[in-house]
Amino acid sequence: MQEINLQEHQESGPHSLSSEQRDELICARKMLAIDLGIEPIAGSNDQYLLTPGATIGAFETASCSVFIAPKISIRQLVSLLCFTISQVRFQEDEFDFPEEAALPDALALAFGAAARRCFSRGLFHGYRTQEEALYEVRGRIRFDDQIRRRSGVLLPTEVRYDEFTDDILLNRLVKAAAWRLRGMSLVSSEASKQLAWVTGMLRGIEQVEFPRDAVPKVEFNRLNEHYRGVVTLAQIILRHVAFEANRGTIRASGFVVNMFRFFQEFVTVALRQSLRISEYEKFGEHYIASLDLEGSVSLKPDLTWWKSDDCQFVGDVKYKQANGDVPNADLYQLLAYVTALDLPGGMLIYAQNEADVVTHMVRHSGKRLVITGLDLSDSLDRVLSRVDEIARQVENLRINPQFRSRVA
Repeated sequence: MQEINLQEHQESGPHSLSSEQRDELICARKMLAIDLGIEPIAGSNDQYLLTPGATIGAFETASCSVFIAPKISIRQLVSLLCFTISQVRFQEDEFDFPEEAALPDALALAFGAAARRCFSRGLFHGYRTQEEALYEVRGRIRFDDQIRRRSGVLLPTEVRYDEFTDDILLNRLVKAAAWRLRGMSLVSSEASKQLAWVTGMLRGIEQVEFPRDAVPKVEFNRLNEHYRGVVTLAQIILRHVAFEANRGTIRASGFVVNMFRFFQEFVTVALRQSLRISEYEKFGEHYIASLDLEGSVSLKPDLTWWKSDDCQFVGDVKYKQANGDVPNADLYQLLAYVTALDLPGGMLIYAQNEADVVTHMVRHSGKRLVITGLDLSDSLDRVLSRVDEIARQVENLRINPQFRSRVA
């Protein structure tokens, strides 16, 4: 199998690919939604330049194993992913994997270590509602089902009851994640051993397949709080590992993260926490009143903050470097948002090194367009400290309460 190592947003040197390998990469790009440029080199039949976009991770086809390294460290990426999913702050020593490890191996090692810490107290048990037809009455009789299915027959009886068991959602999520990772070709033998141990511990738990776009959320409390770390890692794995996607005879599997989407999700979660926005207030990506009165030009900013029908703030998140020269198109887009919502200003947040906040005052309208940056490469604590600074900028932009905008 040919190994191909790439770097996020960097053009690679020439790679020699057969026509079959090229076609496999093209199909994998579509199946796994990978942002990857594949450009033939003029004058050659099998030489290609590969340029990843904002998709990072690792994936495999029948004959190629591709690793796309993120701009930030793997350790930092996993830390940010965990915070985004469940506001978990892992300590440095909890990520016991080599920095040069590929993302799937790093996750497997972190996941195995978290499972060992969690399961040292034994498997968590909880109540699960069961519906069955039994020859003895247990729990409550489901009279409607009994009449519909067994009219005039006493046994078996349709019942519903709560069973105290370890076969609950928490353990099913962990087992599903372990099996998903075991389906990948891991380089680390230690990672494979860790996953085998996890699945062995959960051998009595039902194997459930969770779709990538429908991984359930989990409510934690003082009884199951010790599961938060391993379940958070399980949710990350289940959301991002695409196992055995196929198109015709070509198959591909991998763990990939869209950094555009991830950056937006992280900023949304971190700002909501920093601004202390209640669960009853909408904050995040929402469609807003259209730009035109006819309603034909729809708008969907990345960040809006609503109290009932009152919009407090609007902004957009950009996973790209502004380098001091913000594209006019980004400013026009933000101006459209603040104009449609009749707000005094809005904010653009770029994934870049911290820089001085830049504010543009728009002629004749007095609207403020604020540009700021958030560097993800620093420690999680410093990144969140920077989010607190951005939160203060958001508060400064909020409209005077007596002039709030309403949804049209």
